[in-house]
Amino acid sequence: MASQGFVVMTLNTNALWDFPADRSRQQLAALTYLTAQSTVKNRIDPGRLALMGWSMGGGSLQSAASTPSLKAAIPLAPWDLSDVSSRITVPTMIFGADGDTVASVDDFALPFYNGLVSAPDKSLIVLKDTDHFTFTDPNTTIAQYSVSWLKRFVDNDTRYDQFLCPTPNDPNTVVFQITCPL
Repeated sequence: MASQGFVVMTLNTNALWDFPADRSRQQLAALTYLTAQSTVKNRIDPGRLALMGWSMGGGSLQSAASTPSLKAAIPLAPWDLSDVSSRITVPTMIFGADGDTVASVDDFALPFYNGLVSAPDKSLIVLKDTDHFTFTDPNTTIAQYSVSWLKRFVDNDTRYDQFLCPTPNDPNTVVFQITCPL
């Protein structure tokens, strides 16, 4: 992401057992720190913020629901016992893994995607022959569509529409749903 012109901050949770609501608070606190106190704050446009989160980083769904000023959200194999998807009003791209036994697509990613009734644009991408931990390693498919989503909605660069719509026939995915046209 950084190589594509985005300022990136990664963080661990305060505790391994922090649930998505806690992780959401931590994620939003990190965004506040980055835009208000960090040494790079003058290089960040607070009106162009997005977030990604993996698994209970599914707290990114809660962050998106509580922060409508975000430009985009990308939950990766989201896991959350609370479904706040109907309150999300930011463009949201959800990734799932077809072999995920921790946050299965049928129990989490798909219901969250279907619940995005107020999001202006939404996408669900289920990766083929993958599992829950796929998202901890570099993955070209995740990078390609995440960068396109962020360029489209954070940078408002419509040149990236072509990489998302019409729905790509990608052999690395088993499901690719998206609201087209963007």
